[in-house]
Amino acid sequence: MHLDRSGSHGHHGSTSSERPGPHGRRPTRSDRPGRDVVVCGPASWNHIVRVAELPAPRPHTVFADGDVETLGGTSAGKALHLVDLDRSVTLHTVLGDDVQAKRIHAALTAAGVPLRVCHVPGASERHLNLMDPHGGRLSIYLGLPAVPDRDLPEGSCPDPGLLEELRGARAVVLDLCEHSRDLIDVVRATGVPIWTDLHDYDGSAAFHRPFADAASYVFMNADKLGDPLEFMHTLVADGASLAVCTLGAQGAVAVDDRHEVHRVPAAPVASVVDTNGAGDAFMAGFLHAQLAGSTTPQALRAGAEQAVRALTTVHLSPLLDKYGESYLGHA
Repeated sequence: MHLDRSGSHGHHGSTSSERPGPHGRRPTRSDRPGRDVVVCGPASWNHIVRVAELPAPRPHTVFADGDVETLGGTSAGKALHLVDLDRSVTLHTVLGDDVQAKRIHAALTAAGVPLRVCHVPGASERHLNLMDPHGGRLSIYLGLPAVPDRDLPEGSCPDPGLLEELRGARAVVLDLCEHSRDLIDVVRATGVPIWTDLHDYDGSAAFHRPFADAASYVFMNADKLGDPLEFMHTLVADGASLAVCTLGAQGAVAVDDRHEVHRVPAAPVASVVDTNGAGDAFMAGFLHAQLAGSTTPQALRAGAEQAVRALTTVHLSPLLDKYGESYLGHA
């Protein structure tokens, strides 16, 4: 296992950039040292195949309507959209030593995402995603990186540089994966608020529970929840400051620390190109607005607006259209 720190646009060791952001704004600054946000979790290499409908569970032949190879991963998506918003961020992820690791690293660096990478022997995360025209997805995991060395005292951080960044952050996103789960106690000890994304949590899956219990800000979708509001009120009663559930074309709903319910419609989009990463974009937009002092309704609107950025590209973010084309393979 070895650690690799890369700054934006390929300048290794770089910790800041004064360049205007993609929208012409200067980066948002914090009165704390380091990055405003540290995102911990998966970055992957994905093969996305578009089909007329998701295949039925029986032997048959399906013809694809098109396909693309591109960067994936929920944490990569959040980091890309925070960079898109000029919010200072570091992505901490685990990659293997394969060709996919080089592609992932190159695409993120080209798009301006500062990285802190733990390299392990073997495969990087890789998915085959079948997508239908309505946003339905069947995701097949083709590879996962090995879990980094756990021969450390419980609650300790294997990377002193990462620990320094965590302590200096205003928010830490812990996405669902083994290496993020190992950081829960480390981040708790810093006192920095934890944000997490439970995705299609059903309210009972054991792997998700530590993330839900540790986070002050909990995001999810309603795919496996019969009544998301009931579950969201339970999260707040158990100590969360805010619970947010994205509802696709129906927008999103939030429950705050006073158990008040807030709703936002989906932002209008002229044409949906691909739905991959829209939830990550929404969370990034909300997080950025919340750190800027927005109210919950304002942050929900900001999240809905940022989600549109993901919907208008075949990649996780338009930044990859602009900066990463030389690293992204089109079939």
